[in-house]
Amino acid sequence: MRVKHHPILGEDRRKEDATIIVDGRKIKAIAGEPIAAALMAAGIRVFRKTPKKNQPRGVFCAIGRCTDCVMTVNGIPNVRTCVTPVEDGMVIETQNGLGKWREIR
Repeated sequence: MRVKHHPILGEDRRKEDATIIVDGRKIKAIAGEPIAAALMAAGIRVFRKTPKKNQPRGVFCAIGRCTDCVMTVNGIPNVRTCVTPVEDGMVIETQNGLGKWREIR
């Protein structure tokens, strides 16, 4: 869900000009908007699962202070999606537990 008309800012004239891949699914997004905003606009609410009890987490503070919205982005775990801007072609994965680092060669 996005705010399409704001009483002060007016109409949202931005275009969905980026495509991100989330858990293998292509999602249209607006380049520069926070990843979390793009996911929520696409109806995705669960971003990670906790390490001990495997409980779902999503956006909590939305200002980058907590770690509830962390996901694996382009192979890097623990990226705070609420403050990380969308870039065309990003590969984003729901993070299980603490995430896993991949070896870069």
